[in-house]
Parts: sequence; C-alpha cells; structure tokens
Amino acid sequence: MNVLFISTEALPFAKSGGLGDVIGTLPRELVRKGVDARVIMPLYKPTKEKYQKQLNKVCEIETHVAWRVKYCALYELEYESVIFYFIDNEEYFGRDRYYGFYDDGERFAYFCRAVLDLLRYIPKYKPDILHCNEWQTALVPIYLKTIYRKQVEYVNLRTVFTIHNIEYQGQYDKAILGDLFGIDQSDYSLVELEGCINLLKGAVVTCDKLTTVSPSYAEEIQYDFFGRGLEGIIRENSYKLCGILNGIDGREFNPWFDKHLKARYSAKSSDKKLVNKLALQEQMGLDANPEIPVIGMITRLVSHKGIDLLINVFDELMEENIQMVILGSGEKQYEDFFNTKVKQYPDKMAIYMGFGSELPNRIYAGADMFLMPSISEPCGLVQMICTKYGTIPIVRATGGLKDSIVSYNPQEKTGNGITFLQVNAQDMLGAVKRAISLYWDKLEWDTLMQNAFASDFSWKRSAGEYISVYQSLV
Repeated sequence: MNVLFISTEALPFAKSGGLGDVIGTLPRELVRKGVDARVIMPLYKPTKEKYQKQLNKVCEIETHVAWRVKYCALYELEYESVIFYFIDNEEYFGRDRYYGFYDDGERFAYFCRAVLDLLRYIPKYKPDILHCNEWQTALVPIYLKTIYRKQVEYVNLRTVFTIHNIEYQGQYDKAILGDLFGIDQSDYSLVELEGCINLLKGAVVTCDKLTTVSPSYAEEIQYDFFGRGLEGIIRENSYKLCGILNGIDGREFNPWFDKHLKARYSAKSSDKKLVNKLALQEQMGLDANPEIPVIGMITRLVSHKGIDLLINVFDELMEENIQMVILGSGEKQYEDFFNTKVKQYPDKMAIYMGFGSELPNRIYAGADMFLMPSISEPCGLVQMICTKYGTIPIVRATGGLKDSIVSYNPQEKTGNGITFLQVNAQDMLGAVKRAISLYWDKLEWDTLMQNAFASDFSWKRSAGEYISVYQSLV
C-alpha cells in the first residue's frame, strides 16, 4: 500500500506547530509497518538553504494556477527511511516564513495543482492514498472531484483528509473562484459556505475519509462551540469521520537521551529529576528549593488556551506555596498581565516571552506539574511529552487532553494526571490544589509519577488505526 502525505510542514524540514511533528513522525512508523509512506511538501527558503547539498532533482514541469502557467521543480531526499519530496518555486516559497502572506490562497492553490500534476513524474511510485492535512492542502480532494475527475490516471486515487485545527479554514471571496482557484461556477456549491469560499468545507465534502487528531475532538467539532461554523457540514459527513489520537516520538522526548538536561534520568532513576528542578529554578531566577512544587506552562498566550481562567484566580494561586515558570508569547494584553505579575511575585514566578530551543525541555524535566487549562485542544502533544518526563499534567478534559490524561484515583492508584471539566476558573484552581496536595504526600506522588512514566503515547497504535482507514479505501 502506497500512501503519499501532502503537507505544508514536516520535521525536521519545516515546523510551526503540531502538524510538523505529526508529519515528521507518523510516516516513519507506517514505513516500519510495511506501508510505503512518503511526504510531499513545499521547498521553503530555509529548507533549501540548509539541505541544498542533499536534495536530488527528480524533474521540472509546468503547472497551472487557474489560467496562469507556473514553473515547478521536484526534489527528493530520504530521511530516516522516509522519502520526502519538495516542490520548488521561488515565487511562492522563496520566503523566510511559511504562512501569513497576502497571497497564501494562490501559493497553496499552486501547491495542490503541482502535487497532482507531479504524480505522473515520480518514478516507480504510484500512490493509492493521498493523505492531505489542513486547509492548505484542501484543494487536492476538491480538484480530484472537479478538474481531474475525468483523467484516467486519477480515477483510482483515494483521499484521506485530516483536520488538525478547525479554526483555520481557508476562507476567500467567491469572486476569485475561477480566476485564482480555477474552479468552475457549476462546482461552487462544493466550497460555498455562508456566501464565501471555504476550502476546508470543500475538503470535508469531497474527501473519501475524514479524520481528526483525537476521538473527543471528532465528537466536539460536530457542535457549534467547537465547529467554528462547520459543525453542520461535519455532522452531514460524520459517516466518514473518525478521530485518531496523535502520538509522539519516544526517542526525541526521552529524559534518558535529552542532551538539554542537567542530569539525564528515567522512571528507574527519577530522583535525578530533582537535579533538573534545581537547575530550572536557578536559570529562571527563582529560589533553588527542592521542596517547593514547580508548576510549568508552555503555551501561546491566547484565549482558547485558557489564559483567562488562570488570570481570574492568579492571586489566589500565588497564595499557595508554589513556584510558577511560564514560557510563551501571544496577545499583548496577556503578556502585559504576566509581566506585571512577575514584578508583584518575583520570588514565586518567572516568565520567558518567546520559545527557546532548550528551555522547553528543561521545563518538561524541571517542573513537578504542568498546567494546560485549554478551552479547546484538538490533540495536544505537550501533555504527552510531560508524562515521559515524569511531570504531572493538570488539564481541562477536552479534545486530546481528555483522551490522553486520566485523573489520578488515590484509592485505585490509577491515572496519569489531574483533570477538571468545566470552563471555570475555580474548577481549574481546585485541580491545581489537588495536585499540590498530592505532591506533599510523597508516596502518592511517586505512584502518580510512575503512572505518568508508564503512559504509552507512541505512534504504534495510532499508525495501526490509520492503516485500517487506508485499507477501507483500497
């Protein structure tokens, strides 16, 4: 079975979020299971500069963006048993960033047409499944049902489309339907939503199988609070929808091999975690006290991450005997709030605005617990990573957080974290206080830590579920 992943990100070549992690790791696990899984993505300027000597040119062709004729080159590179293909066009991808340009619609329309046109030129490889990801690749299933539907080479192709975050939908004015996207007016209904072009809606309607990144998120997006206007379309297509929980790379996120840590450790040598805690406290300018519980956060400072819940009870939280380390950046109002609180509680909290390359791992290892009060979270990877470091997640039970973290039961000694259900600041504060109370009972805390260490979030199970999806189509 041949599966071609179509994505705008994949580690180690390009990453701006969780999509890059998934496409950088899932294909590798599929290859281990006997699937010929490959990846095709844009050749961005930073990728080209870094990997230029390793890239092998496959071909050069011309492709179209509606009536425009555009140059297209295809390169390949094998990385950790997976073949990656890169589409090169300086006009569209010779930029320092991946997204956020005025012509993103045109850039990714080009990418989708180029992918489909290049399938004829990839030597000795004919995919059975095109696995598309996010709105930037939504035009692939749309084009297969419109422009390419009568071309014999594409008749047997099947598409899987994965929604990683339904908030990003690719919405455009209907006036550019033909001029930019090359879609005939007779097919407008496929992409129309509330009088506009909605590319994500088009992918949901035209793909053969629809997946998202956790079972709970697959349920949630069928309702208006989470569906972002697409809930009705998702419900209509729920017969082809399933949620598959993402995994993480157990080699990359492993405190035994992590070169960023002061001391490496495992579940059997968890006492060495204390060395990393003291190092983190010292690095962040806090009192290096092994007894005080440290709560970590690595997050974008935006509302759907639950930052307002934290703000509403922050002073109450600071009354506890804790320290807090926050890494992130985002909306100015939230940055201003935490910068003010650092001055108010200099001995109890520290914040770093940005995303350093080494600090996240040091927080995973040095914190005792980790707070994720998200209003919505399609999957989330950080809570999984924390368990591998013996750091206890405190999460709101939504999306992938609900599917991966089970609240600790002191009677049965089960669970790998602490959860709360309601979007309520006092409920969140109560969950944090439960975690702090457990922390002071060293026997209970050690049991909880060992449960977290034992959590299995490898790609093996999830890859098997994807294979079942593919087999249902072939």
